Amino acid sequence: MKNLESTMAGTVFTVNVAIGEEVAAGQVVMVLESMKMEIPIEAETAGKIVTINANEGDFVNEGDVLVTFE
Repeated sequence: MKNLESTMAGTVFTVNVAIGEEVAAGQVVMVLESMKMEIPIEAETAGKIVTINANEGDFVNEGDVLVTFE
């Protein structure tokens, strides 16, 4: 299992995946909003989404686990 962590503090603007979905390396998993900028968070490797730990509108800090995949 691998964790995808937030690269910065911000608000989750969109969640682009669902539990059980297969993702490709480089696919945008979430978009964070910080200081009125939208920052895409991409999967580092391919895998299957197991958990989603942040929902749209949630505030996350740098290093928080956003999703877990295998």
